[in-house]
Amino acid sequence: MTPFELAEPKTLSDAVKLLDPDDATVRPIAGGTALMLMMKAGVFRPAKLVSLRGIEAKYSGIAATDGGLRVGAMTTLSALERSAEVRKLAPLITRTMLTLSNVRVRNVATVGGALAHGDPHMDLPPVLMALGAKLTVVSPKGERTVALEDFFTGYYETVLEKQELIAEAHIPAQGARRAAYMKVTTGSADDWPALGVAVVIDGDGKAIKSARIVVSAATAMATRLKSAEAVLAGKTVNDKLLGDAGDAAAAEADFIADVRGSVPYKRELLRVYVRRAVRQALEANGAGR
Repeated sequence: MTPFELAEPKTLSDAVKLLDPDDATVRPIAGGTALMLMMKAGVFRPAKLVSLRGIEAKYSGIAATDGGLRVGAMTTLSALERSAEVRKLAPLITRTMLTLSNVRVRNVATVGGALAHGDPHMDLPPVLMALGAKLTVVSPKGERTVALEDFFTGYYETVLEKQELIAEAHIPAQGARRAAYMKVTTGSADDWPALGVAVVIDGDGKAIKSARIVVSAATAMATRLKSAEAVLAGKTVNDKLLGDAGDAAAAEADFIADVRGSVPYKRELLRVYVRRAVRQALEANGAGR
């Protein structure tokens, strides 16, 4: 790696001020699990890194709120995994964390870093998006709220401006909603997925009032599949309806080919796994892989 300056601000406000909107070689670093790999490979050569590890403790905490959870951006994935509040209010997240990368990564990687990185293969974005999460984003101009479904704009791209940082994630309680996350990997259970599908359903028995369906990994970014959601809304589940939802999802998604599969392969995976994820949410209320 090439030499670089390391700044260690004590507040989020100070960290934001250290970012230079005119210099792409000045970057924030949270857990650094992705950024350090890029630096070692020579893909990114920073002039300055702004470490977020010393900012206020509240940005590393998890708290129950009236409507769900407040998760600080510097909260590690392992803290999210072990949190009693998360297990109670959003059990889908707890189950998903068990096959999200490995324990070494989860001990270091942060929630804010995982989202800001914009990698479409990550498991957390589709799950949080399906639950209806929103982000608080701060800059020298103040703060704004961004729905996670509007946060990603393309392959490794987000709406974050050059002097903006994620401060917190706000996640609605899962409540009586039933949910599942399923991933398809070509390696171990915690490997990068070729496809991820998150489903959150509001309904009674097999009658679905509404559904949120999110695809990731097979697409350039985590994306809600609103056509598939519309197929299910207000209906009672049967095999034909599930097939129609899978077909709608496959027609709607914008697939990408990579080392984990071709576009036709991923299209068929999505068609099959939308059906499976909806059924799993209804019958087992569990997360699968």
